[in-house]
Amino acid sequence: MTPRISVLMPCFNHGAFIGEAIDSVLAQTFHDFEIIVVDDGSTDPLTKDTLSKLTTPRTTVLKTSNQGLPAARNHAARQASGGLFCALDADDKLAPTWFEKAVRLLDARPDVSFVSHWLETFGDEHWTWKPEHCDLPALLARNTVNGAAVVRRQAFEAVGGYDASMREGCEDWDFWLRLVERGFEGAIVPEVLFYYRRRSDSMSREMLDDERYRRPLDTLIAKHEDAYRAHLPAILVAKEAEAQHLIREIATIERDRVLALEPELFRAREELAAVADKVERVRIERAREEEHEHLAWKARELEREVADLRASWSWRVTAPLRRVFSLLRGRP
Repeated sequence: MTPRISVLMPCFNHGAFIGEAIDSVLAQTFHDFEIIVVDDGSTDPLTKDTLSKLTTPRTTVLKTSNQGLPAARNHAARQASGGLFCALDADDKLAPTWFEKAVRLLDARPDVSFVSHWLETFGDEHWTWKPEHCDLPALLARNTVNGAAVVRRQAFEAVGGYDASMREGCEDWDFWLRLVERGFEGAIVPEVLFYYRRRSDSMSREMLDDERYRRPLDTLIAKHEDAYRAHLPAILVAKEAEAQHLIREIATIERDRVLALEPELFRAREELAAVADKVERVRIERAREEEHEHLAWKARELEREVADLRASWSWRVTAPLRRVFSLLRGRP
């Protein structure tokens, strides 16, 4: 029986995570799907061993030489049977109701060719991305369609799938732009239905580097230059709105951080004052001890001098005179 949804899952050295990704698919409340895993020339022994032993239901594992993420997705699509595609990377996860809600919307709206969602990150970072629109001006300003969006096979094939030459990034952004430019309409379900893993070596993290990001972005702009020129005012307005939103978010984060730290700062000041008071008391006590030690030393010196004097020859010779002097002063 032909499955309704085909999950396209490239995997390059993500054997440590692919089990979680597959489990999130198997946990879907909508069960009419297949999973096409493509081992994109993995070199990691753990990944190769994991994929060689993969026996999860409704899952097919294909092997290719390393061709890059977009080519691996296209390869999976050519082997897939479903009328709907969901490209899920091997280190990400789906919410259990994603397929159910995507299919419900697509069945209710034949005019919609793809449907996306909100996402939440996990791993090294935690934040939520809540895009609202995926029309052409919105997509030109920012990729507002998340990777695990569900797209109709007809639309996918009409634009030729992903551009396999865009191995360095932006291939998904380019794909959604080409769909919308061809007149295919998209929609966004306003719920967190996708979990995006953030790691120190994530492709999106690496692309924060200016040089790494500039090349695929230049390619993207060159491919869609006419659309960018036609919608430049709207793009600038969207970018300005986004910048203002980010400024407000940063200000809110700074305010919350200060408010959160204020009690700690107050306690730290109290502890510092208490330590300073203790240091002063210790200093005074130490000064007293040093003075006491000095006086004790002087007393010992005087005792020694008196003992030496009383043991001296002159002390014995002058003893009678001291006796007379004492009697004259009325001392016994």
